[in-house]
Amino acid sequence: MYIIVLAALGLALGSFVNALVWRLHEQEEYAHATSRAKRSKAKQTGAKNLSILTGRSMCTSCHHVLAAKDLVPILSWVALRGKCRYCHKPISWQYPLVELVAVLLFIASYLWWPLGFGSGLGVFSFVLWLIFITAFMALAVYDLRWFLLPDRVVYPLIGLAVIEVIAGAAVFGGGWGAVMQAAWGVLFSAGLFYLLYVLSRGKWIGFGDVKLAIVLGLLVGGPLHALLLIFVASLFGSLVAVPMLIRGKAKATTQVPFGPFLLASAVVVVLFGSNIAVWYGHLLRLP
Repeated sequence: MYIIVLAALGLALGSFVNALVWRLHEQEEYAHATSRAKRSKAKQTGAKNLSILTGRSMCTSCHHVLAAKDLVPILSWVALRGKCRYCHKPISWQYPLVELVAVLLFIASYLWWPLGFGSGLGVFSFVLWLIFITAFMALAVYDLRWFLLPDRVVYPLIGLAVIEVIAGAAVFGGGWGAVMQAAWGVLFSAGLFYLLYVLSRGKWIGFGDVKLAIVLGLLVGGPLHALLLIFVASLFGSLVAVPMLIRGKAKATTQVPFGPFLLASAVVVVLFGSNIAVWYGHLLRLP
């Protein structure tokens, strides 16, 4: 029963992620429209129609307001064969993919939630975790498409992560130990990223990744998990970048957004970090 509810919630929030990403980008375009062509495009959409809370769902190509039958996650895309009902232009495969990934992440988080559901802390953290996953997906899609991690998503996540740490310490009995763990996580993750940013003058890593590392450091907590976060993210990045280099689809100077790898790593570390640390500890003690 819980899995069915989470699947439905994942579909709904995955659809929201797609709308959020497009609206955030269009709002930026609207705010910074300088050329006549950009101003014309921005005027067609309109600032009010781009509101995340009140704006109506619309086709990203023709801006026709969509009916309810056009908004059923995954099924509408399949029924329309990946094309807008009104202008017949292609609808990106991003839409059903994001919705499907959201479902899988919600269910996986429920099945492998490390804190369990027998305590208030476990339930409270899980609810917040679903919010984090939703925002993570929005950040990953935005970074993949436009090489940017928008502050309008990152800053609220920092606040939410701080609230989770404070609640864990003050309400659920974690005490100063929970606060110190989170502080160490931030120091190791964001501190290392900031050092790389300064040394490379922003060429190796963007400042958006530094701000994102604050969120992730607060979530994973502790120096071991923070280092594991960076290691897994680097591993994911290598698994993508090296084949691209071998096939000639990328060069050493080709920009590859690191945010999605960090976010994917955070999911792995939050769900399986303790098990990985125990396994690695046993491995080191082997004769």
